Amino acid sequence: MFSVYILTYNEEIEIAACIESVLDLCDEIIVVDSFSRDRTVEIARQYNQVQVVQHEFESHGQQRTWMLRELPTQHEWVYILEADERMTPELFTECCQAQQSDHYIGYYVAERVMFMNRWIRRCTQYPRYQMRLFRKDKVWFTDYGHTEREVCDGPTGFLKETYPHYTSGKGFSRWLDKHNRYSTDEAKETVRQLQEGKVNWKNLFWGSSEVERRRALKDLSLRLPFRPLLRFIYMYFLLGGFLDGRAGWTWCILQSFYEYFILLKVWELRYNPPSSHNAEKPVSSVRSSQP
Repeated sequence: MFSVYILTYNEEIEIAACIESVLDLCDEIIVVDSFSRDRTVEIARQYNQVQVVQHEFESHGQQRTWMLRELPTQHEWVYILEADERMTPELFTECCQAQQSDHYIGYYVAERVMFMNRWIRRCTQYPRYQMRLFRKDKVWFTDYGHTEREVCDGPTGFLKETYPHYTSGKGFSRWLDKHNRYSTDEAKETVRQLQEGKVNWKNLFWGSSEVERRRALKDLSLRLPFRPLLRFIYMYFLLGGFLDGRAGWTWCILQSFYEYFILLKVWELRYNPPSSHNAEKPVSSVRSSQP
């Protein structure tokens, strides 16, 4: 058996379905909330089996590392769920079997992006893996752009079962608002990578896993001209997004706009940096952030 963390912030629409997807499977569920302003905590506390803890959000990497280090669990192995993700019985069974390994300290799990009421498999780079199941004393997280990257003290494996990820359950306006905020962090990371980072060509072509190849491709894409257009061509034509129907077309368009948001904010950071009284961090502070 393993414990489940659920990360939340203003997830009143998603939290009940997320909890119920794992409620009858796991004997310990911990909701880690970043002081939501909606009914997220109220809804989560309606489930007697669920422990709710609130912690001020600093970054995705720091939030995960804090909960792993500071919140005790009944089990050595843990699974991280986002509120818009779901556990499935098949995945849970495979997780229980996988954690018996004496070799691996963690496992990557592929997401199935559910968008406009369907699974869009092609234009979302499926299988796209995330670190989800692991020994909590062997994994921690650092920040990268708007998201996080795991640091693993030991060998890792990959599970066959997948989890559904409902990316637009709160509507398109919330999606746009969220990615507008994400693009700010991505722009800061882009500036840092262009100044200090480099492309790992070996991992790009001969990486031992999808995770290594995808991260090298990400670093390369930051240096390409016409990124929004290239991303659309890559996703819609090369990955086969046109076969995903209207949902695929919409997804590719939105991702291209997201790339354009990032480029606009990169320009802003370079040529019109925020003043000291602005809430945004200055460009100089970006350089010291961890990759």
